[in-house]
Order: sequence, then C-alpha cells, then structure tokens
Amino acid sequence: MSEVKTNLTPERLENAAFILKTIAHPTRIAIINILRDVERLSVNEICEQLGGADQSLISHHLSNMKLKGVLNSQREGRNIYYSLRLTEVLNVLHCIENCEVRF
Repeated sequence: MSEVKTNLTPERLENAAFILKTIAHPTRIAIINILRDVERLSVNEICEQLGGADQSLISHHLSNMKLKGVLNSQREGRNIYYSLRLTEVLNVLHCIENCEVRF
C-alpha cells in the first residue's frame, strides 16, 4: 500500500477543525454568507437579512464568532457593526456551495 501525500499537516487540521466547530450551525453559516460581500452590517441589518430572526439569538451567534476570531465588531453609539475577520471561512462556504452530498 502506497503512502498518500497530503499538505494537511496536524496544524492545518487543527485550524480547520477550529473553524468548522466555530461556524457549525446553519445560522452562523448564513451570517457569514451575508457578510461575505459587504464591508460591515449592524445586528439589526443582519436580523433583517435573516428574515426577521430573533435579535438576541443572532447577537449570541455574532458574539461567539467574534470571541473565536471569525468576526470583527465595532461599536458606534447604540449599534454594533460586524464584519468578517477570518476570511478563510469563505473557503468553507465555497465548498458548501459546490458540494453535491445527498442524504
């Protein structure tokens, strides 16, 4: 049996697992999808784009992704604006969009 060569080092696998665990929720993936083509959005704007989703739930997801380094946030008055910090998550979206897995 021949050895399979790969560029998936233990460090790359750890980074990939961290990103996947951080965004492994449909709402979080939807938020990343919304933020991919804009400079930044407020929590209210993200909620609107998600069809009027509950603001406290969306804020929870946003805070978690910010804490783990996926998102940036900036407070302006009473609003908090979010943007993508870890743009590598867009690679995951690309894979999802091109995946034809059927259950």
